[in-house]
Amino acid sequence: MVTPTAVVFDLDGTLIDSRGDIVAAVNHALEATGRSPLPAQVIVRYVGDGARALCARAAKLPESSEDVEELLRHFLTYYEQHPLDFTRWMPGAQDIIERLADVGDLSICVCTNKPRSTTDAVLAALGVGARFHAVVAGGDVADKKPSPAPLLYLAQLLGIQPRRLVMVGDGPQDIECARRAGARSIAVLGGFASEEEILNARPDVLLRTLDELWDVLRRWRQATARLSAVR
Repeated sequence: MVTPTAVVFDLDGTLIDSRGDIVAAVNHALEATGRSPLPAQVIVRYVGDGARALCARAAKLPESSEDVEELLRHFLTYYEQHPLDFTRWMPGAQDIIERLADVGDLSICVCTNKPRSTTDAVLAALGVGARFHAVVAGGDVADKKPSPAPLLYLAQLLGIQPRRLVMVGDGPQDIECARRAGARSIAVLGGFASEEEILNARPDVLLRTLDELWDVLRRWRQATARLSAVR
C-alpha cells in the first residue's frame, strides 16, 4: 500500500446536493425547445454521465441528435446564470474540505463529468475554487468517467502516480473510473445512485456520509507509515 497524496472528489451528489438546480436547468431547456417539463424524480435518474447525456435522456433523443445541441445550449446558459439557487453542501462536505486543506502533504482535487463552465460557476459561487489543487471537468479530456482518462489526466497534472489517488464519489462511474486508473475508491451514500448500485460497483470503502472520510484516510496513511518504518 502506498501513501495517498491526493483526495479527488466527485462534485454532484458527493460534495454538493445540486438536484434542484440541475432539474431547473433541464426543465428550462425542455420548455425553451417546446417540450414539456419533467418531474424532478425522473430527471435525477438521468444524472451522472455529463450534461449532453442528461439533456438527451430528458428529451428522449440519441446523444448524437443535432437537437441535443440546442437543448444543451439552453441548459448550460441557464445553469451558468443560476449555479446556486437551490444547491447545498452534502452532509460533512464543507467540514472535510476545510480539514483536509490543513494537511500539508495532501492535495484536494475535483474530478467531475459536469461541464467545465458550470463546474467553474458552481465552485466560484460557493467560494471554494481556490481550495482545490486541480479540477478536471467534463470536456477537459476526450472521455468521461467511468473511463480512467479523467483521473489519469489529473494524476499527470499533479505529477504523481495514479495509485496515490483516492477517488471519492457517489456513483458507479466514480468507482469504475478509480478501478481502471489504478486508484483507490471510496463511495458515499446519499447522492444520485442507489445503495444497490453502489454496492454492485464494489468500492474499496463505503461511507454513509463524508463525516466518516477523515478516519478512513487517517488509517490508510498511518498504516502506510508503519509499513515504511518496518522496511
